[in-house]
Amino acid sequence: MKTILLIDDHEIVRIGLKKLLADAFAIITCGEAASSKEAMQLASQREWDLVVLELSLERNSGLQVLKEIKRIQPKAAVLVLSLHAENQYAFRAIKAGAAGFVAKGSPAAELLQAVKQVIKGGRYVSPALGEILSIELQRDDVAAIHERLSNREFQVMRMIGSGRTVGEIAQLLSISDKTVSTYRARLLEKTGLRNNAELVRYVVENHFAD
Repeated sequence: MKTILLIDDHEIVRIGLKKLLADAFAIITCGEAASSKEAMQLASQREWDLVVLELSLERNSGLQVLKEIKRIQPKAAVLVLSLHAENQYAFRAIKAGAAGFVAKGSPAAELLQAVKQVIKGGRYVSPALGEILSIELQRDDVAAIHERLSNREFQVMRMIGSGRTVGEIAQLLSISDKTVSTYRARLLEKTGLRNNAELVRYVVENHFAD
């Protein structure tokens, strides 16, 4: 019997995934988590063969959830199924320990193919993702300046680039305005971008905006 943990803050998505997986596999046990807190509780309570994870989880970074799950259960295969496009988070997700990445706009057949591969201990890389990873690995530091950022700094950069204010970001991430400003200063220093205008342009040009 395969044990699968579904982590997504939309109930209708979890219901659809559960049915799709139940139809594809003869015997499975599914757990469901709607938040990072629930995900950590379930990850600590039993062993899971597969974790299907959405990166956008309320106020928390899905990448941090991914790292915590791999810390708690290093043998569990994590498949990221996300609203985020592959060019936004796939490279970071793979680096953080994901066995594969599938965009939510992908066909059901592709998702099932990915699940079957990673649950057996393999990896799933779509042709598009393979090209993205190849490009990322060949880039030098100047071409991929966002790769210098921590996951939280990258998250803040995307939010600023999407037009959110310091106060809005602080509220969404449950941190202080001062902390947001500190992240902003760090990411500007690391990337060499001089101000918010250049930051917004970089985010838009690289399709990182929400």
